[in-house]
Amino acid sequence: MIGSTRASIFEESDELDVSGFKPKAAPDVTPSPEQVREVSEAASFRSREPKSTTPPTPPPPRREQRRYRTGRNVQFNIKASQDTVDEFYAISDRQGWVLGETLEHALVALQRELARGGKGVA
Repeated sequence: MIGSTRASIFEESDELDVSGFKPKAAPDVTPSPEQVREVSEAASFRSREPKSTTPPTPPPPRREQRRYRTGRNVQFNIKASQDTVDEFYAISDRQGWVLGETLEHALVALQRELARGGKGVA
């Protein structure tokens, strides 16, 4: 039914030829990374990429969790240098002590030193 009359949707007709209708091919408009960079530089777009010349420092290694049932249930937080904390953990590991036990041994040693007339650590 090619002509000036419209095809009816209610009539069954084998004469309707739709072979001329095809979807249009979509044009490829994806820009290359170089094109994007050129346009953004021309528009004075500031990049969000970091401009660091030094390599990032790796995070410090994670310590193994230490959870023991010892009856010590009061938390004691102090600030110390990283070297002091590392040495505290090293002593605990060498002796096989939990951290609370290391603190108790350190206090006994400090009390003994002070009782002998020592001035302690400055």
